[in-house]
Amino acid sequence: MNTTKLRDIAHARTGDKGDVSNISIVAFHIDDYARLAELLTVERVTAHFAELLDLNGPPVRRYELPCVGALNFVLPGILRGGVTRSLALDAHGKALGAALLDLALEWQAAPPDATLRSTS
Repeated sequence: MNTTKLRDIAHARTGDKGDVSNISIVAFHIDDYARLAELLTVERVTAHFAELLDLNGPPVRRYELPCVGALNFVLPGILRGGVTRSLALDAHGKALGAALLDLALEWQAAPPDATLRSTS
């Protein structure tokens, strides 16, 4: 079994509302979604961001979007008050997606080529 970074099998998009950030992880290839959903659990994401989350606050939630090969994670309180109240350098939490893509995963096969395939 190989170890690979999440960034080798998926990309991320982030958003914010108040002090809540959401991170969408989208598999490059739909065939990888089931394995990605198995490995990228709420517990794993919570552990990855443990230093930034209020572990006594609301829990991280995961929403599954299998038709588009995506997982959406909602991280309450991670933005420390949100854009208008936080003094953080990244008040919108845009770097959180990149931070999650640094997560190492045990992957059964070599990661697929991350280049986009032409549909023509």
